[in-house]
Amino acid sequence: MNDQAIVIGGGIIGLSTCFEYQEAGFQVTLIDRDPISGATQHAGGMLAPMSEVQYQQSELQGLMKASARLYPDLIRRVRRHTDLPTGYRTNGTLLVGADRADATHLGNLLRHMEFEDAAVDPLTIREARALEPALSPRISKALSIEGDHQLDPRLFARALLDAVISRGAELIQDSVLSIDGHNPCRTLTLASGVRVASKSTVVLAAGLGAAKIPGWFSAKNPLNLRPVYGDIMRVRVPESMQPLISKVVRGFVEDRPVYLIPREDGSLTIGASSREDSPQPRTGAIHDLLRDAIRLVPGIADTEFMEATCGARPGTPDDMPYLGRVGSNLIISTGYFRHGILLAALAAKTAVDLTLEKQTLTYINACNPLRHAPEFSRMTP
Repeated sequence: MNDQAIVIGGGIIGLSTCFEYQEAGFQVTLIDRDPISGATQHAGGMLAPMSEVQYQQSELQGLMKASARLYPDLIRRVRRHTDLPTGYRTNGTLLVGADRADATHLGNLLRHMEFEDAAVDPLTIREARALEPALSPRISKALSIEGDHQLDPRLFARALLDAVISRGAELIQDSVLSIDGHNPCRTLTLASGVRVASKSTVVLAAGLGAAKIPGWFSAKNPLNLRPVYGDIMRVRVPESMQPLISKVVRGFVEDRPVYLIPREDGSLTIGASSREDSPQPRTGAIHDLLRDAIRLVPGIADTEFMEATCGARPGTPDDMPYLGRVGSNLIISTGYFRHGILLAALAAKTAVDLTLEKQTLTYINACNPLRHAPEFSRMTP
């Protein structure tokens, strides 16, 4: 068994992957110029495969459900190696609609969830407001999903980094310029000019940056990644109003999605915008999110604004991740789109299983990193 692994990328995917390699007895090297500085900083952190349901994406749904099942054990094991908080909460999710059309949308969603055997409960408006009194009395429909969990991505990433470093991982704060063109990969060239010998497994988990690294047995990089931007903001709930909400509230307002996530520090995270045209927070998008959030939970109008940020998530043409082996010792793990936090547990486990030549989830077959560049099929071992 190879007993060393190099992971390129220090976001939630890379850090989770480092942790699982250590759990399997590997010595780990993490390469990232500035860990926890990418999309992980701008994520909601909802572990909610049914709330994230997308019609006609059964394979993606299967990946999300499998990863969600892995998370409680992953959180438990991470806590053995760090005292830092993870923001993990098991309070569940309320899905709410603002008007009659939104109620119809939720009704269709409910039928799909029931078809998928999801544990979802329809609520009356009175029942929903008994659970979350801050909800507007004007909402039109509500569903409860008790199986949904959440974590705070910033906190969890810091806890992961602390855990992997405390267990002896080497952190190289540099960026990878190229991966040599041999199979197996033998050398990584860093921006500083340093060359790192890759004696065993290399996992490329650098998010959007994975598409910019040449090598891989050819000068051309076969990954078809695009940035998908999402605005997210944080507001602080005054102490006299805490807790404003205790569960995640995901809603539709005139068919626009919005989510409200309560945090342990008394803040709320608000998000759900998605676009591909601008890397900066957009005033109109922030306005729309606040307006829709206040429509569902009016008390948000009395909270204190903390920050608005925008993150770039790596999307693929079919919204499925790139996850798989492309050489005898090179594994690709990127392209997780809006689901990077949720899919991190499965991504990490799969990378280790591929290295150990264990059986992986059937849905992983749909994640072939070379599927959008068939001319590179020869690279597959």
